[in-house]
Amino acid sequence: MKDFFYAIQDLFVDFLFAPFDALRTLELDNWWTANIVSWLFIIIGIVAFTYWMLQLKGFNDRNEEDKSITSHSYL
Repeated sequence: MKDFFYAIQDLFVDFLFAPFDALRTLELDNWWTANIVSWLFIIIGIVAFTYWMLQLKGFNDRNEEDKSITSHSYL
């Protein structure tokens, strides 16, 4: 059973985290390139937020949103 957990440790440490180890060593040379994963997540977040706001504006322009004062039956 102990070997199973060591195998999981070896999988993550030696193989799956290897790209992040490379980015960590790259940080000494170029900070911008080393943080490429963070930049990608920021760009994805900005695109998703923009899409969401455009969808909300479209629903608002077509008056499809229920703007009644009570939103729940128990109010």
